[in-house]
Amino acid sequence: MLEEIRSGRSDPIETRPGFSALLDRIESNGVRVVVVEDASRFARALVTQELGILALIERGVTVLTSSGDDLCHTEDEFKIAMRQIAGTFAQLEKTRLVRKLRAARERKRATGQKVEGRKSHAELNPGLVALARRLHRKDRQGNRRSLRNIAAELAAQGHVSAAGTALSPSIVRSLTSR
Repeated sequence: MLEEIRSGRSDPIETRPGFSALLDRIESNGVRVVVVEDASRFARALVTQELGILALIERGVTVLTSSGDDLCHTEDEFKIAMRQIAGTFAQLEKTRLVRKLRAARERKRATGQKVEGRKSHAELNPGLVALARRLHRKDRQGNRRSLRNIAAELAAQGHVSAAGTALSPSIVRSLTSR
C-alpha cells in the first residue's frame, strides 16, 4: 500500500489517509507485517514516527524496513535509541531542506520571476496565444469572431484541450485578454 507523497506536511499520523487505509486493511484482512523503505519514509517527524509505530504495535503488527530492521522490537534499548536518533536526523534533514527550498523560492521571487503555480498558456505555447489574438482582431468591417468560432479555428489548426476537444470560450477569452 503506497501513500501519495505530500511534501512539506507534518500531519498527525492518525489523520493521514494512507495510514488510515493501512489500519482499515489490517482490521479487515489480518495483515500482521508492514514493510517500509526505512523509518524516515514511514514518517520524518520523530513524534509522528513513534506514535505510528506504537499504534501498529498495539494492533499486533510488526513494522519492518526493507533492509530487515524490526522497528517494533522494543526489548533492545539500543535499537530503540538508534531508531529515534535516525528519526531525529530525518526530521532535521526535512527541516533543513524545507528552509533551503523556501529561501530559493524567495530569491527567485525577488528577481520578479514566476515562482509557483501552473504555467500559463503563454508560457507553455506562445504560438497558441499569438494565433488566438490574431483571430480575435477586428476585421475591416469592425467585427470580431465569436470566442466559439475562434476555438473552432484553433481546434482546426491542432490546438485542442488535454481531452482532445476544442478549447472552451473562457479559455479563449483568457488567451486573448492578456
